[in-house]
Amino acid sequence: MASFLPADWEKVVQPAVGSLYLKRINSFLDTAYGNEIVYPKRENIFAALTATPLSEVKVVILGQDPYPNPKQAQGMSFSVPAGMALPKSLINIYKELVDDLGIAAPQDGDLHRWANQGVLLLNTVLTVPAHQAGGHAGKIWEPLTDEIIHLVAQQKQPTVFILWGKQAQKKQTLITGVQNLILQAPHPSPLSAYRGFFGSKPFSQTNQFLVAAGCNPIDWG
Repeated sequence: MASFLPADWEKVVQPAVGSLYLKRINSFLDTAYGNEIVYPKRENIFAALTATPLSEVKVVILGQDPYPNPKQAQGMSFSVPAGMALPKSLINIYKELVDDLGIAAPQDGDLHRWANQGVLLLNTVLTVPAHQAGGHAGKIWEPLTDEIIHLVAQQKQPTVFILWGKQAQKKQTLITGVQNLILQAPHPSPLSAYRGFFGSKPFSQTNQFLVAAGCNPIDWG
């Protein structure tokens, strides 16, 4: 199982969580993908880690679990493949981006362009049964994703952690280190975006922090 993780992540994650736990993940996946429709595709479960090596992480945008509808999930929080209709949460993220930075909204929902600049688009649960949001929460993933959050927070590299919604904000205790910045706001879903997500200006705050820390800002456009 550990070999499914990108090499730089495996090197630090496996000693922290143990090979037995990683074998349990593999068994869970064999059963889940063998018995039901699960998203994302199995080969894309760790897409966020593949796109953003540990040594390059500057920002973490923490999501809950993958989109539960067909063809949307691609292994990175809030991201959907180019050409897909934008999910409502991502529409609201783009609205805030436009308002915050005064730039044009991106034309598609594929966020690899962020990931390739050091934005780790991590869900706390990495798989979901079709049409069952939260269906794999509490099953297997949290020890792994908690350790990933903790490991990123321990890096010397100053990192911005963007926590949208109560589920993401529960992970705040894992983020130690005075070199890091935590930005919190309500979730961008239509149910909560108007309670303080809009106007929270996470993109400009992130770039101001990175520049002050001597890092290149993120091109969010």
